[in-house]
Amino acid sequence: MSIIKYEIVNKVAFENSFTKAAEALGMTQSAVSHAVSSLEREFGFVLFHRNRAGLTLTNEGEAMLRKMRLVLEAEELVQQEATNLLGMTTGTLRIGVISSISSSWMPGLIQMMDTHYPGITIDLREGDYYEIERWLTNGEIDAGFLNAMNSDQFQYITLRKDPLLCVVSKESRFYTKSKVDIYELQDEPFVLISYRGDNDVLRLLDKYEVKPDIRFVLSEEMGVLSMIVHHIGITILPQMSITYLPKGLKVVPLMQGSYRTIGIALRKNPSPAATKFVSILRDWIDEQS
Repeated sequence: MSIIKYEIVNKVAFENSFTKAAEALGMTQSAVSHAVSSLEREFGFVLFHRNRAGLTLTNEGEAMLRKMRLVLEAEELVQQEATNLLGMTTGTLRIGVISSISSSWMPGLIQMMDTHYPGITIDLREGDYYEIERWLTNGEIDAGFLNAMNSDQFQYITLRKDPLLCVVSKESRFYTKSKVDIYELQDEPFVLISYRGDNDVLRLLDKYEVKPDIRFVLSEEMGVLSMIVHHIGITILPQMSITYLPKGLKVVPLMQGSYRTIGIALRKNPSPAATKFVSILRDWIDEQS
């Protein structure tokens, strides 16, 4: 019974709402509220601050949630191991993805997983590098796509190099060039993509000690490209994130041949479902090469 309550608390914390958690769990709001209240009485302290602004975990709630997620993860692993011994692979695999991965890789990967391992349910959670690494550390996801990770808790598998490219408008002095020397970007009007965590574009500029005139920092690629369309400046973006190039813009490679690394991080002892996914992922990448 406690495991069910742990699942409910985990979902409430994730959704930050009793109502949304009830909808996701297929329960009534009163049943979810009752389960949380029952667990609070069992523990002897409050798990959530409840107010008009919504829900926030108490300090005690934060500490208990981490332990609950370990219990839920262990239960899921036991179930997966049991079905794996019977020649089947089932379970839920929670994966953190960046936007370019969710749009370009995941549709094909999910089709392959559905074909080969229909018993595995894929649960996607989209965020930036910072959020994905935090979700991994907190046990909220089982695997996550990142550009790097250094942690004794996880293994990191490098998958692909994604070129970093200049995007310029017709009014840019770089529009007629076949390549751009990064040193030419010194003091150049620039619109920066804001990747929380390890920002590949900033790391590239720091590597060559180039300081463009950063006019705006935006979190969405389409917002950045809109600025370039209106001749506000130029930008550098990973190739995979340029899914649509507005009219009047041009992609120009960097002379330095720079790129970001895309890989997947997962626990040192991954679940059977995670192991199957990585196998499918590698096969899919080989097919795309």
